[in-house]
Amino acid sequence: MAEISSLRIDPRSGFCSSNSTFYSKRTPFPLPSNRSLDITTFISSYPHHGKTAFIDATTGRHLSFPELWRQVDSVSACLSDLGIRKGNVVLIIAPNSIFFPIICLSVMHLGAIITTSNPINTAREIAFQMADSKPVLVFTTGQVVPKLARSSLPIVLLDDEQVTAEATTQVRIVGTIDEMIKKDPTDRIQVRDRVYQDDAASLLYSSGTTGASKGVISTHRNLMALMQFFPYLTFPEDGEQTYICTVPMFHIYGFGAFAIGKLTTGSKVVILSKFDMNELLSAIDKYRVTCLPLVPPILLKLVKEADRIRKQYNLSSLQSIVCGGAPLSKDLISRFLDKFPTVEIRQGYALTESTGFGASVHRAEECRKYGSVGLLSPNLEAKIVDPETGTALNVNQRGELWLRAPSVMKGYLNNAEATAATMDSEGWLKTGDVCYIDDDGYLYVVDRLKEIIKYKGFQVPPAELEALLLSHPQISDAAVVPFPDEEAGQCPMAYVVRKSGSNISETEIMDFVGKQVAAYKRIRKVTFVTSIPKNPSGKILRRVLMELAISRI
Repeated sequence: MAEISSLRIDPRSGFCSSNSTFYSKRTPFPLPSNRSLDITTFISSYPHHGKTAFIDATTGRHLSFPELWRQVDSVSACLSDLGIRKGNVVLIIAPNSIFFPIICLSVMHLGAIITTSNPINTAREIAFQMADSKPVLVFTTGQVVPKLARSSLPIVLLDDEQVTAEATTQVRIVGTIDEMIKKDPTDRIQVRDRVYQDDAASLLYSSGTTGASKGVISTHRNLMALMQFFPYLTFPEDGEQTYICTVPMFHIYGFGAFAIGKLTTGSKVVILSKFDMNELLSAIDKYRVTCLPLVPPILLKLVKEADRIRKQYNLSSLQSIVCGGAPLSKDLISRFLDKFPTVEIRQGYALTESTGFGASVHRAEECRKYGSVGLLSPNLEAKIVDPETGTALNVNQRGELWLRAPSVMKGYLNNAEATAATMDSEGWLKTGDVCYIDDDGYLYVVDRLKEIIKYKGFQVPPAELEALLLSHPQISDAAVVPFPDEEAGQCPMAYVVRKSGSNISETEIMDFVGKQVAAYKRIRKVTFVTSIPKNPSGKILRRVLMELAISRI
């Protein structure tokens, strides 16, 4: 990274005209100098005054900070007994649970690598990830065990759900997490190799919306950069914070921020095993949650059901909502604030490849920058690059966002070609997102580079049309994708989920949008569906919809 003190940087925008680079306006923080240090030891060294680390919203089980670290020691020792060593990959396929952080911290403490998978994945999808990552041990639930029938790997169960006799004969179950956490680590010898900051710590898989799913290698140092950011977000005047984890812990959002991240601040995290709107609202009410992280579809549902929600649940403790996964429209933000005027909306932007780093909104005054995902994270550099010419652009100019920071991944597992296409020789990560940074240094995400619709040479951003569609009172959800057209090249096509009881027509939708956009942006085709396919972070799976559209030609 450049020596910032010698550069002439515009204090307002953070832009340096001499190298066309934007620099974070946030106060930088130093990374630990000790080369031999693992992320678990690093997190456990943080001083704090918190009492409860995690609460299971379903069972009510509480886990204090001392209990957490004792159980991490116990599980680490058990893993060592099972032969887990530095560099081994350990897979966890499970919904959110109070055990998720214990397992992740224990694995990484040994220098082994934690990889995660969505428990609703099919046996084929799980088999693909296992073939790619080559784990030596699996933590999972009884419900997932039948999907592992063809695997000979040892399995540790996370629940007491009955596994069928047939499934038991096809897999090798070596114990349960309850047995592990009850072991006394003090009278056992733990074999542990020296772990360095540059060693791989986690292997999370990217969403694969623009290609095959790829394993993202993040190092202990990458994770330390993210961990040091969370205390930076903590403000004494906000009081003790209680977060509720609705986002999946197998994704960078849930893994980085809530499975391990909030441990550096002493905050309390309430864990939901799966998303259910009523269970979520009940937990906010019961545990007096102050901060709700979510993705745009859930925010939209809160807005549309606000009257019912406020009658049934006491949400007075809620201070803020943190939204990531996709940009929010100004209209949706305004509608939310109208329904919940005392709750701040703090948007953010990050990638698995940047280990959860990117941009974020912190304080009330920053929330007023409607549509922005915030200021660049500390220690981060950015460029806005013309995707056609490769030229670095200036303030308020749109192009592909490139990032460089201590949190940027080591690379993709077993995929040198994809790594080379995503990272250049100077360490710049090409995000594939079309963005711009304004005069005040705020980042705006316009769209995905590969998702831009080209109508007769004009560029049409799907997100803009989706925001309009979602503002219609009879539309519950929507997605816009390109539809092949012989004359125009591509036409905007909308997949629409009608609100219950609505009979809005294709013509009415096209007229509604057509009145508010330039002629080349008009929607030319509408298909009604019952739901919009999305990944765990809330991003629309446009590729799935595009393939569906083409199949019907």
